[in-house]
Amino acid sequence: MTPTITLAITGASGTAYSMRLMEQLLISGQTVNLLISKPGQIVLGMETDLALSSQPTKIHQQLSEYYSLTDPSKLVVYGRDQWTAPIASGTGISRAMVVCPCTTATLASIANGQSKDLLERAADVTIKEQKKLILVIRETPLSAIHLEHMLKLARLGVLIMPANPGFYLGVEKVSDLVDFIVARILDHLDIEHNLTPRWGIDEL
Repeated sequence: MTPTITLAITGASGTAYSMRLMEQLLISGQTVNLLISKPGQIVLGMETDLALSSQPTKIHQQLSEYYSLTDPSKLVVYGRDQWTAPIASGTGISRAMVVCPCTTATLASIANGQSKDLLERAADVTIKEQKKLILVIRETPLSAIHLEHMLKLARLGVLIMPANPGFYLGVEKVSDLVDFIVARILDHLDIEHNLTPRWGIDEL
């Protein structure tokens, strides 16, 4: 069975992380189940040169062209109300899910099991099936409400990974900071990469 990862993009700033992560997942041979919220589409349009359609089939076509995919079947795009999607059930859930970037509103919905749309439902199923869920939080400062939601999820085994890149690898451009976070996500997904050197192993 082809390794499958669900990637959800919400309306926080930091879509450079999600776009680079999607690229690396596809390069590594993963099948990517993509979910993108309406605010996520808006922010993506503000931060990149991509103006995605509101229709999943057209989004698939746009991203297949953007990444020059030789096998477009490796990318599957679902609509927010597509309740028949495999990832809405424990019988079809991906081996892992990443919400990148993750708004604190999405964080709150997941922490409270609201499942109002497919993105939240997929996260809820990921937790109940004890699969890996990574939330790349992009917010500052954090209120006690945010921290309580993070603690609640961390106690359930959810990996909370704030988008806090390190500078010790020698930053020359913004993409270096993006790669730092994407590399950490890939590490926790057990996916090999060459984005950054490894501390104490590679030459820094």
